[in-house]
Amino acid sequence: MCDPEELRTLFLFEKLDDEQLAWLCRDGRVRHFEPGTVYREGDAATCFYVLMDGEVVLTKLSAGEEIELVRTDHRGSYAGAWTAYMGDKAEENYVGTLTVTRPSTFFVLDAGTFARMMQEWFPMALHLLEGVFFGNRNANEIIGQRERLLALGSLSAGLTHELNNPAAAAVRATSSLRDRVAGMRHKLKMMAHGTFDSSALDAMVQLQEEAATQVAKAPTLTTLEAADREDELGDWLADRGIANGWDIAPTFVQAGFDTAWLERVAATLEGCDAGVFEGAIRWLNYTVETELLMNEITDSTVRISSLVDAARQYSQMDRAPFQVVDIHELLDSTLVMLGRKIGDGIEVVKEYDHALPEVPCYAAELNQVWTNLVDNAVAAMDGRGTLTVRTYHENDCAAVEICDTGPGVPDDIRSRIFEPFFTTKPVGEGTGLGLDISFRIVVKKHGGDIRVESAPGDTRFIVRLPLHPAGRGNDAEENIEGRAAQPNSGGE
Repeated sequence: MCDPEELRTLFLFEKLDDEQLAWLCRDGRVRHFEPGTVYREGDAATCFYVLMDGEVVLTKLSAGEEIELVRTDHRGSYAGAWTAYMGDKAEENYVGTLTVTRPSTFFVLDAGTFARMMQEWFPMALHLLEGVFFGNRNANEIIGQRERLLALGSLSAGLTHELNNPAAAAVRATSSLRDRVAGMRHKLKMMAHGTFDSSALDAMVQLQEEAATQVAKAPTLTTLEAADREDELGDWLADRGIANGWDIAPTFVQAGFDTAWLERVAATLEGCDAGVFEGAIRWLNYTVETELLMNEITDSTVRISSLVDAARQYSQMDRAPFQVVDIHELLDSTLVMLGRKIGDGIEVVKEYDHALPEVPCYAAELNQVWTNLVDNAVAAMDGRGTLTVRTYHENDCAAVEICDTGPGVPDDIRSRIFEPFFTTKPVGEGTGLGLDISFRIVVKKHGGDIRVESAPGDTRFIVRLPLHPAGRGNDAEENIEGRAAQPNSGGE
């Protein structure tokens, strides 16, 4: 039986008068549920439920997976058709699945009755609630869309820039390669008309093979060493009548050749006229240039492929939402995607613990966390400084630190940086959603922890992710339908 005095003990109804409580008892009802489902997500929202005794769990489907949003035994917690007072302007189906974990009792109002009650008893409050509901929803949609577009535009511009460099290099190298191959054919024709016996020609082909092989094994020289060797080879070529020998000496030096190797070429061509000798030297030079250009094309195409792989890793395209991944792959793909924004003035230091186990997580959403943290670090350093990305194993968690050498976070605002819409950036440059979103992803979605330690020249955002999470998607700080509420307000 419905007892008006018992309803008065629930925070939702404590300010109602006797006539209103009697009206609720007349039009409402008390229902008892054994452990199990009260209603399912997607069903028509026919009733408004207020918990009188027991424990409830609200879950929601995400990518085909049931995610627990909240679990509570707080008397007065409400769920169901709580937006029925807005009629067809709001969702008319249950937006989650409500279950009870132990025998539970609810006060239940039909959706139409609840809507009529709100419209008759609280007309002004109804208008205010509608304004808050639709105003917040529209603001969140507009700001969220703008954030996504800005992030997508920034990442697209950066990726396009990163792809353009190796693509342009490959085009240039291909054009140069075409010229070198044509020159090689021309020189080979000139040599064929010179005085060559079969043994000399065979030796030249062997030297060409050696030249091609040597390119891949060329030593790395300092600038001073390379300049000294170029002078030495340039003098050698000039002494033997090679026109513009200074132009081809750097190519031989880049491939790792010295005067001793050129002496072997000269010995092979001993007895040939000067024209044939110069043609042979330039033919070998074209061979070396061809190998160097093909290496450049290979490097460029590999770079393009790596960038595409990084973009695929970052977006988690064609992958399940929840995975067990190497956290370093996510960090690396984020750094690649933000490479242009990081710029040349910021040194990136990676201190990875490669013994760290793989982490069970929502990979695409963690990439959003890394993006927000790296973006903030880069902005704090204003284009100059050191960005350190560090990982390590701490207790039963994988820890990730994003560190910058910026001015630091002032003490008086440090406690507010994870608040929605709080930002220290100038008006129009920041929405204050990045760290709030990161907090929700790490803490509420993964059951982890995110905090900041800051001093001038050393700011660290530390993210801890459980390696063996007990559950996923826990969002106990929101009310049953996902609205923000104080824990003791009864609005879970």
